[in-house]
Amino acid sequence: MLDIAEELDRWVGQGRDFAVATVVAVGGSAPRPPGAALAVDRGGEAVGSVSGGCVEGAVYDLCAQVLADGVPVLERFGYSDEDAFAVGLTCGGVLDVLVVPVRRGDAVRPVVAAALRSAAEGAGAALARIVTGPADLVGRALLVGPGGSRQGGFGAHPELDRTVAAEALALLDAGRTGTLEIGAEGSRCGAPLTVLVEASVPPPRMIVFGAIDFASALVRVGKFLGHHVTVCDARPVFATQARFPEADEVVVAWPHRYLERTATDARTVLCVLTHDAKFDVPLLRLALRLPVAYVGAMGSRRTHLDRNARLREVGVTEPELARLHSPIGLDLGARTPEETALSIAAEIVALRRGGTGASLTGAHTPIHHDRVGGPEGRITSPA
Repeated sequence: MLDIAEELDRWVGQGRDFAVATVVAVGGSAPRPPGAALAVDRGGEAVGSVSGGCVEGAVYDLCAQVLADGVPVLERFGYSDEDAFAVGLTCGGVLDVLVVPVRRGDAVRPVVAAALRSAAEGAGAALARIVTGPADLVGRALLVGPGGSRQGGFGAHPELDRTVAAEALALLDAGRTGTLEIGAEGSRCGAPLTVLVEASVPPPRMIVFGAIDFASALVRVGKFLGHHVTVCDARPVFATQARFPEADEVVVAWPHRYLERTATDARTVLCVLTHDAKFDVPLLRLALRLPVAYVGAMGSRRTHLDRNARLREVGVTEPELARLHSPIGLDLGARTPEETALSIAAEIVALRRGGTGASLTGAHTPIHHDRVGGPEGRITSPA
């Protein structure tokens, strides 16, 4: 649901009643991940998607039904090849979809509204909702903030709220959505529970060093992929907002000095396009020692070899050098700035998702990869 937070936050501000359908589990080659949502208001307006089109009509009808009767529904959509007109996923996957009402006067609405506002403003938040369990608990919500603050709850037992809050905070720290399976004893309500935890975190950072024409194309692709994009260059004549209007910020500074003082984390990607030793060497010496997701550097193979030699001279170790993606990007035969930006983005996505970069045609490997989480993103709580 938090993937459409901006639209739903607007609906809440307008006082609209709506029902929201959220993917809570997937199997096989399902098109959308857990957390993907479709919402429908009383006027029939819809936002979002749970399947990329396969079962949208049926889910839309479910939303209208739930909005009318106020009773949450958990529905499974799978593949059927017996009836060409049956509702199902042609890709052969399975989706479990939870549909809950969010109406004025509902106990869950203030909690959902707070989660939507946090997500819309780019703040961190984890929204936990009961998916399966006693009927009076399904759909209840608990909001957990980055510091462990809580709003709402399940009303079954304080220990259940504490257990889910701790697991939700761990998922929030990891920046991912998942489900918790809690046994009957741990749930404190005499029945096992499944809890969906949706995490909303600020967008990952992409820092592009070097205000060149290739950087302009990479900024556009980075924004398309959902990054907060910064361009940094020591030359004020080139590092201007006018040249990079899509960038979130443009910084005039020596690259390594900016990197020393700016915040990075395990999702940050650093793209070094300067291919000038006086910038590259001090910058990469620092970058390769930071716990970031990706460090790539542009240049020819000759530049790459010369740069590696210079980095070794200033104390960069072989394990640190092994983290460097250089020459930057996948081999797409790229020539233009736009093609090069696409090759860089493709390498970043492949590294993040565990992909190979090879053509899917004729391959027998999974189409969808993910480096984190088990099957369907499920976690079994020891509580």
